Amino acid sequence: METIELKYDENGLIPAIIQDIENNEVLMMAYMDKNAFEQTLRTGKTHFWSRSRKQYWLKGESSGHTQEVKEIYYDCDKDTLLIKVIQNIAACHEGYRSCFFTKVDTKTGKPDIFMEKIFDEKKIYK
Repeated sequence: METIELKYDENGLIPAIIQDIENNEVLMMAYMDKNAFEQTLRTGKTHFWSRSRKQYWLKGESSGHTQEVKEIYYDCDKDTLLIKVIQNIAACHEGYRSCFFTKVDTKTGKPDIFMEKIFDEKKIYK
């Protein structure tokens, strides 16, 4: 297999934008290092590096809301990934399908939550 020379930042991380393959909805953004990227390729499920917890995580490991990888792209600078997935239930740990559930009114600057929660995060994440 040909090696892809991705450009990781000074912390060894690359942002990964996760998008629904069926409707192109942007679901989330997280970080991968080389190991998480290789795990993603090997398993067909998204794996990330948690900057706050300083550990790897498989998306859906505790919630069951896994992501089945269908396509992977990288940008022209090779410093950002776009991963298209089949999303099982929801991507957001706050109970929404997408992490991008808040819209900013461009005239007032006020936030507007425009999605409805699809699960109770307090029942899944303890």
